[in-house]
Amino acid sequence: MKGHLSHDCLLEVPAAVIWDVYRGLELADLLNQLLRDVIGTAEVVRGDGGVGTILKFTFPPGTPGPGYMTEVLTIIDDEQRLKEGEIIEGGLKDVGFKVYRQSLQIIEKDARSSIIRSSVDYEIDDELQELASLATTEPMEQLNEAVGKYLKQKWESSNN
Repeated sequence: MKGHLSHDCLLEVPAAVIWDVYRGLELADLLNQLLRDVIGTAEVVRGDGGVGTILKFTFPPGTPGPGYMTEVLTIIDDEQRLKEGEIIEGGLKDVGFKVYRQSLQIIEKDARSSIIRSSVDYEIDDELQELASLATTEPMEQLNEAVGKYLKQKWESSNN
């Protein structure tokens, strides 16, 4: 069984400003700073933020399931402003998902606003299809909202 989920988040920040943060490791730093108690923490296992970088996410105490996941960055496309990673260990991979891929794309709406499209693509054995309900874009939505609020304040204060 294959599935796809997607969610759009509108931000009043230019696409280039958002992409500067999302394309590299600054996004992991902001996760640690803004959402440590909600989503957890991120640490670089290997790499410089480019394709092939491996990140380990440790979830906050009380989060159901495995307490961590490890993700490898598989795509960073500056033209499309697209970043994609695939879970290689822990998280939903440990409960039976064959493939669990997350992507974030920054879409320019106009000179002052953008859309962050969060997507999840997954594969799971048909016998485990009841677990498909565990797939979600919610952590990425929370991240986009928090980082968007942070960037909007930072961008507005530097442009006034």
